[in-house]
Formats: sequence, structure tokens, C-alpha cells
Amino acid sequence: MELESAIAALGALAQETRLRAFRLLVRAGTEGLPAGVIAEGLDIPPATLSFHLKELSRAGLVHSRREGRSIRYTLGVERMQELLQFLGDDCCQGHPELCLPRAQPGTGKSPR
Repeated sequence: MELESAIAALGALAQETRLRAFRLLVRAGTEGLPAGVIAEGLDIPPATLSFHLKELSRAGLVHSRREGRSIRYTLGVERMQELLQFLGDDCCQGHPELCLPRAQPGTGKSPR
């Protein structure tokens, strides 16, 4: 990933509504969600959601496809993976264990 693409992706995520929509799509998995369901889940008007999803789409973090009268949004998995790789490339100076998420005490799960 080029620096400019990373900046675009990070910039798209650096806003509360967009970050919440992105995380909602991460949880939705490969099936994604219709725009109306996302708007309801975030409790925002569809026009507002459309603006934010467009920003995420420009950054390649979400994809859309028309399904009849509805639009379904899915996570841009490849772009997300590229961004995570980019962020971790120079991390840890040969000690990858430093970049791994820490487990929550007593659960073995990473914090969210």
C-alpha cells in the first residue's frame, strides 16, 4: 500500500460515524448489510449514511452493489488487510510479538 492510500483510508476512518459503520460491516462479515439496516443500526438518516459510506467507498474500505431498490454494502477486506499490513510493516523492529494485540486478562481474547 502506498502512503497516499493509507492516508486516505485512515482519513476515512477518522470520523465517528464512518468508523462505526466500518466496524458494523466488519461484524457483518462477507454478506454485508443493506444501507437501511446500517442506517438503523447507527441511528442516522439514510442521506447522512450515504455521505459517510461514499467516503469509505472512495478509500476502498467498503464496496456496494445494487439489489433491486436497495444497496448492499460489504467490507473492503483486501483494503483493510493492506492497511493493517502497512501499519505493521515497520512495527516491532523484528519483534512481531510486540505488535500483537494483548489478550484480555482471563479470557485469552484480544481487547476490542
